[in-house]
Amino acid sequence: MLHRKTLPVTAFAQNASLVWCGETNEAALIDPGGDIPVLLKAIEDRGLTLKALWLTHAHIDHAGATGTLARTHGVPIIGPHPGDQFWIDALPQQSQIFGFPQAEPFAPTQWLKDGDTVTIGQHTLQVLHCPGHTPGHVIFFDPRTRHAFVGDVLFAGSIGRTDFPGGNHTDLINAITGKLLPLGDDITFTPGHGPESTFGEERRYNPYLAAGL
Repeated sequence: MLHRKTLPVTAFAQNASLVWCGETNEAALIDPGGDIPVLLKAIEDRGLTLKALWLTHAHIDHAGATGTLARTHGVPIIGPHPGDQFWIDALPQQSQIFGFPQAEPFAPTQWLKDGDTVTIGQHTLQVLHCPGHTPGHVIFFDPRTRHAFVGDVLFAGSIGRTDFPGGNHTDLINAITGKLLPLGDDITFTPGHGPESTFGEERRYNPYLAAGL
């Protein structure tokens, strides 16, 4: 069983996700944006071994602690898509603009593209490239638990903003309607902020999707 725990971090209440394999106790952190002590305590409390950092995209609230954790724990940085290189390059400036602790620079160990997979323990998740919020945004989908980690692509009752550099509203709507929703109405998802929902709930009731369906 792939387990998950949502860990809201930073002043932006970003949903970092701790995911781990119940068979091996190997863990990955998805979008470690900050508050490193909170993230490490969640790992320690469960007796897990951190094996990887997975990034949906490189905005500061999702990636701010990545460089430090990779350096101190010797773990690979997986993702996002190369389209977010300029956001990684801009992390020091993002730190200053939004009042975050200075982010350590990093280079992903592995870039991701549509159709790739990531593995933790005995569990493999599918990678979908879903640009629009950022050019290199990806999501992680676990077909066994029917759960997706969608970053800032889709929220309960809303969608990701597209007014940052590299954002594109049409691309975002196409990613949601063409890649996420076809996975099935039963799919639960963890967004980058706020509560979990299902794709079916958003397909039916999300006001921002009406024009794209």
